[in-house]
Amino acid sequence: MTDIQQLMQMGQQLQAKMAQLQEDLAAREISASSGGGMVTATVDGKGSVSRLVIDPTVVDARDVEMLEDLVLAAITEAQSKAQGQYEEDMRKAAGGMPIQLPGLF
Repeated sequence: MTDIQQLMQMGQQLQAKMAQLQEDLAAREISASSGGGMVTATVDGKGSVSRLVIDPTVVDARDVEMLEDLVLAAITEAQSKAQGQYEEDMRKAAGGMPIQLPGLF
């Protein structure tokens, strides 16, 4: 097999791995909490928020700012976890080569 054929075959294998990774990312759920579990955000593997759970005891009309902070902290942490998982998966799929898919993180 010539070098170009090997390169083409490697490219096709990488493309198949990337397609599978995209499917896996869409199906993955990653959660993070703030306020001792009072607010929990769940994102998919691409970082899009899919669910937000707020304990009713944390809702206080006199302190909306605290609730906003808890929501933001939970979402930010969940997205950070998703990004870390994505980067790890990409390194594995690419065999150490630096690759970034457009539109993700």
